[in-house]
Amino acid sequence: MAEKRDYYEVLGVAKNATPDEIKKAYRKKAIQYHPDKNPGDKEAEEKFKEAAEAYDVLSDAQKRAKYDQFGHSMGPQGFGGGAGGFGGGFGGGMSMEDIFAAFGDIFGGREGYGGFGGFGGATGGPRKRVNRGTDLRITVKVTLKDIMNGVEKKLKIPRLVACPHCKGTGAKDGTAFHTCPRCNGSGYVTTTQHTFMGAMQSQSVCPECNGEGKVITERCSYCQGQGVERKEEIVSFHIPAGVENDMVLTLRGQGNAPRNGGVNGDLLIKIQEEKHPELIRDGNDLIYNLMLDFPTAALGGSAEVPTVEGRARLRIAAGTQPGKVLRLRGKGLPAMNGGAKGDLLVNVMVYVPETLSDSEKAAIESLKDAPNVMPTQATTQRIFSRLRHIFNKENRGE
Repeated sequence: MAEKRDYYEVLGVAKNATPDEIKKAYRKKAIQYHPDKNPGDKEAEEKFKEAAEAYDVLSDAQKRAKYDQFGHSMGPQGFGGGAGGFGGGFGGGMSMEDIFAAFGDIFGGREGYGGFGGFGGATGGPRKRVNRGTDLRITVKVTLKDIMNGVEKKLKIPRLVACPHCKGTGAKDGTAFHTCPRCNGSGYVTTTQHTFMGAMQSQSVCPECNGEGKVITERCSYCQGQGVERKEEIVSFHIPAGVENDMVLTLRGQGNAPRNGGVNGDLLIKIQEEKHPELIRDGNDLIYNLMLDFPTAALGGSAEVPTVEGRARLRIAAGTQPGKVLRLRGKGLPAMNGGAKGDLLVNVMVYVPETLSDSEKAAIESLKDAPNVMPTQATTQRIFSRLRHIFNKENRGE
């Protein structure tokens, strides 16, 4: 068995390509190797399937993260859908019908997997239209703790599901229909036009059956022939560790069912990160602004700082200056691709008392001319160089 090619290589994109770049690259490959353009060409068909497989993985944030980490092995669980799992995958190989049903919209319409304008079917005729349900979009709030560890979510979602009485067909008992007499079940009709160049044939969706190839003789009384009903269902899914704000995860086949049968749409889950009361996220790093009292900054000691998983005690060296950044390695957030965790960056500030008693004023005044209280030129430059990055960020509006 030939070794699988790298998915990024298959689509001809860089590993840091954006979702839009991946979609454009897949569309280009799909058009190039589309079976309607290459009838009978097995090599083109295999390349078409290969591109679809690569797009199925790289267009899904969770699958892409797994692939970046494990490659084609996909880790212990692979890409399998499982209970509420992402995907559907290509593990057992997808047929051409599966590919067109899943990605027909890549050519600008999801109603059928001809979707290619004037090209006929790869086997000499047009393919039947496949209905696809609409996608559902939801927003899910996650905390930094959820992002740290990953989290299982269960939500009750109203959506269209296939009518159980007619099995989603819209026909009574799922059987009350016959072959369309106009298109003889093909779903398409052929029209011949006579021009100065001779007879020209074109094919279009059959207006009698709307491309279904069959006509309902008696409608289902429960769904009024629609083939769907609205129902609230519990959907379980996993949000992986390391997700970012506004990231969209795709749950294949968990959207609305289509009217009169076909392929379900997808559930698109937008991540909304809840603000932490003390920690600020910066990529995979976390930032905490620590305000030290003057004695601790001057004499040294310790301070308690928050982390995602609790509190931590931090040692403060004597002579710690404002603007100094203390780093707690590995106390940040994980990356989705399974890389090393980020760090917790503690930005030190020193509080200068605004109100002093007479005895406190006297204590400070006694230090006024002490040799170690006044900074040297070298010390001044060193401290200001540490503070420079703060002012640069403020000037950039960060």
